Amino acid sequence: MSEHDVSTSGEQALPRLNAGNQLFQDLDSNVSATEIESLCMQCHNNGMTKLLLTRIPHFKSIIIMSFECPHCGLKNSEVQSGEAVQEKGHRYELRCGSKADLNRQVVRNSTASVSFPDWEFSAPPTTTSKLTTVEGLISHFIDDLSMDQEQRKELVPEVYEQIEKLIAKLRTALELPELDGEQESDNAFTVIIDDPTGNSYVENLCAPNPDPRLSIQYYRRTREQMIQLGLLNPDAEDAQEAELAEQDQVATKGPRINVLQEAMAAESVVRAVKEASQSNEILSFPANCSSCNAPCDTRMQMIDIPHFQEVIIMSTTCDDCGYKSNEVKCGGAISSQGKRITLKIEDKEDLSRDVLKSETSSFNIPELNLDMVAGTLGGRFTTIEGLIRQVHNELDSRVPFLEGDSAVTERREKFKGFLSKLEDAAEGRIFPLHITLDDPMSHSYIQNIYAPDADPNMVIEDYDRTFEQNEDLGLNDINVENY
Repeated sequence: MSEHDVSTSGEQALPRLNAGNQLFQDLDSNVSATEIESLCMQCHNNGMTKLLLTRIPHFKSIIIMSFECPHCGLKNSEVQSGEAVQEKGHRYELRCGSKADLNRQVVRNSTASVSFPDWEFSAPPTTTSKLTTVEGLISHFIDDLSMDQEQRKELVPEVYEQIEKLIAKLRTALELPELDGEQESDNAFTVIIDDPTGNSYVENLCAPNPDPRLSIQYYRRTREQMIQLGLLNPDAEDAQEAELAEQDQVATKGPRINVLQEAMAAESVVRAVKEASQSNEILSFPANCSSCNAPCDTRMQMIDIPHFQEVIIMSTTCDDCGYKSNEVKCGGAISSQGKRITLKIEDKEDLSRDVLKSETSSFNIPELNLDMVAGTLGGRFTTIEGLIRQVHNELDSRVPFLEGDSAVTERREKFKGFLSKLEDAAEGRIFPLHITLDDPMSHSYIQNIYAPDADPNMVIEDYDRTFEQNEDLGLNDINVENY
């Protein structure tokens, strides 16, 4: 805490929440603050700190802190982000071509940088987070750049001229016309928001479908970014690097690593997994929770899907924060062709069919206007009903800008109607439906209840991958000959 430290005596420990309770709750009349006795840094008597952990639309989880000392009257209050740092950083690239794009809502986290490549202008991270629109973001930059321009005009006129040109471009960007569809103005521009914590957002006007003007990239943070976010201790890292360098130096003088031994060790691990799967044994190994970084166990089992192949199912549950994760990994060789599977769903029995959707598979249901790109939900082994429910739950909990006072009523009602259709489909109230899994790696599967005979309601197509698909999968750079 900035102005006070928690007292070490006479205080009550905060109640520890188990996995079944919610640490951050919605802001309503039932949410109460936690009070703890704290040391006042001004008079060194005990004051009272109030903590409120709550969720705010768009800003997710926050921690509201308030301190008051009855002895000297010192008061202090602040708001801190309680949102966990995401597993990967997010990079949003938006092409603004009309007035509708300027009205998109944006959450700019304090760790996010903003850049406009068309004008060679970028803004570094700030000290505060902000909920605004693209238009509001540009207006804020105009106000900041306009400050002290009179002084620059007298002291550094060349800098004054450059800033004036940039301000003129920014003001021109605010004058984009209202256009229909995918039409684009001649003054269109690109804005990039890069947040290594993954806690910034740009509104998707086509949710839940992909937005043609908005692209999102997920990336692993660099060492420098990890240090800036406080996730790494640079001093400890430097000492560790020195120790590793010394070990490498010693290792180079001794025998080199035997590649054959490494391969044999890897084969022994695979053999252990297969032996465990034959006896229906579940393997468990220690790991760290990706949400709170607490130690937890990851369980793994290999299963054989009839008329398909062997897959590995992994599950992680954190007892500290309640985080749960399930993932499916497909083994075997990379097929020479991709596979597209289309199933006509006619009754509730079809909804109970097993389905394996790999990480590389996209899927769509035209009757529901549902189109999910590759990577959505990760790898999943469930039923068709379970897959639809997972899409419903993910969209209901993770799509921002559709709740709160700033939400657009028309778009919110449209999205609620879409979620209602998903619920009806999962309950078996909408027939017929057609689900299509398109997997360039051929690692996806829908159960054939007529196996080994052909399924009259299922169409399976094999196709040659395009160069772009091979490039995305990294297959163009792999040498598989004489290896």
